[in-house]
Amino acid sequence: MPNLVLTLIGPDRPGLVEAVAQPIAANGGNWLESRMAHLGGKFAGILRIDVPAEKLSVLVQSLRELEDCGLRVVVEESPPERPDEARHLMEIDLEGLDRPGIVREISRVLVEQSINIEELSTERTKAPMSGEALFRARALVNVPDDCDTAKLRLRLERLATDLMVELELAEKD
Repeated sequence: MPNLVLTLIGPDRPGLVEAVAQPIAANGGNWLESRMAHLGGKFAGILRIDVPAEKLSVLVQSLRELEDCGLRVVVEESPPERPDEARHLMEIDLEGLDRPGIVREISRVLVEQSINIEELSTERTKAPMSGEALFRARALVNVPDDCDTAKLRLRLERLATDLMVELELAEKD
């Protein structure tokens, strides 16, 4: 059964998720995982589905027809999942005053250690007392088992001090 990854973006309105789910279900597809959000007045999403091979072209055509209602859909076939080398999941939580470059600096440390970001969620809010802009991030990262997590933790703590943010790194169950 082919696996597809879909990305979606368009003006937000009620019924968009149902509009995507309908042709998937009608063509025997199975909704495997997704992340969807309202961002800046837009609906944005990414999802992974599988679909019977004989229904693939019909489903893709049905999804492309959603562009008539303003929803841009990109469909990519994904390779079957295969076990990676020995890795484990860790979670990074970060909070501090907002400033440009925080994501770049953190991601630079991670890539230096061959750490892959599996999920990243960020938001900008106002501090309760001062009203200053706060930046919050939560990342789920895939860490090679041979990575020295003590060194990683030390490197991230130094960077957090430089960026003047609170950062926690924890093993994920």
